[in-house]
Amino acid sequence: MKIVGINFDHMHMGDLLRMAHEHPRAEIVGVCDDDPARMQTAASNFAIPPERIFTDYRRCLEQTEPDIVILCPATARHAECVEKVAPFGVHILIEKPMAASLADADAMIRAMEAAGKTMVINWPLAWYPTHRTAKRLIDEGLIGDVIEVHYYDGNRGPLYHVADKVEVSEGEVNRQKPHSWWYKRASGGGSLLDYLGYGVTLGTWFHSGRAPIEVTTVVDEPAGLEVDEHSVTIARYEYGLSKYETRWGAFTDPWMSQPQPKCGFVIVGSAGTISSYDFEPVVRLQTTDHRPAREVPVDQLYPPRQNPIQYLIHCLETGEPVAGPLSPALSRIGQQIVDTAVISAREKRTVKLVS
Repeated sequence: MKIVGINFDHMHMGDLLRMAHEHPRAEIVGVCDDDPARMQTAASNFAIPPERIFTDYRRCLEQTEPDIVILCPATARHAECVEKVAPFGVHILIEKPMAASLADADAMIRAMEAAGKTMVINWPLAWYPTHRTAKRLIDEGLIGDVIEVHYYDGNRGPLYHVADKVEVSEGEVNRQKPHSWWYKRASGGGSLLDYLGYGVTLGTWFHSGRAPIEVTTVVDEPAGLEVDEHSVTIARYEYGLSKYETRWGAFTDPWMSQPQPKCGFVIVGSAGTISSYDFEPVVRLQTTDHRPAREVPVDQLYPPRQNPIQYLIHCLETGEPVAGPLSPALSRIGQQIVDTAVISAREKRTVKLVS
């Protein structure tokens, strides 16, 4: 599979290219960004020669003829980039979130349907062994029907790290903050658009695809910033309430040391509960026949279900349909909830789920 990476707005491009670099049946045939400086680290890490480095996406696609394009643009440009790239007849992996709006998400789906190709939306949390294990336990019926999902997630802020979770100094963060797309409303910045999609998309997965009836969201209003750094969303389902909270400004980054509150999920069922925290070696399970919480070691993940590159290539090679959080159908439900949350926060009221 020939793979190119286009647009380095999101630092996860480096992580995704590393997955492609390590895949035995994949080859990075090009990278492209308006700013050559943003590609230097990837070019060095993966030995990408100068003739495979582009600043014009058309030349990149025409000269490399890839099978798969990885897209990592700013959230507000997801639909624009998919609509530009899809006509080249490529499969697309786009980094989370799905889009800046439901209208954009639908435009992306239409563009890929017209091209007759596959699109996946990568949610890195979907590959954490804890959350995969939690979903298996749910599917096995150990906690009955899911009736509540409680989610809290985030980090110190999007500028505190780059690809491969390399840390950035406080001074550099402060220098970048006034200019970064992460803090621009028009670019789709803010903790809500960055992290709520994670919670509600995986939450919909845990809820077996069921959507809420209405949504109530509150965001902070930091002085001097255009966007939020903290949001709380309550989703009302026919059978109960779920809560999804996003945070830039957590005390620590969860991949280094879990902050308090812990980042991850607590899932309540009709016959038990599961706590599934990011990066931990166990999940904690309560059931009606064993009410004290017991630790369940997380499942070991094997190819082709260790990361999105493995999974997409597997689906393309075998014809297996894309399922779970990476599927446009499930991610679209998450986008409905995010759109409703944005309206609720703006208008400071409860809003029925948008369609």
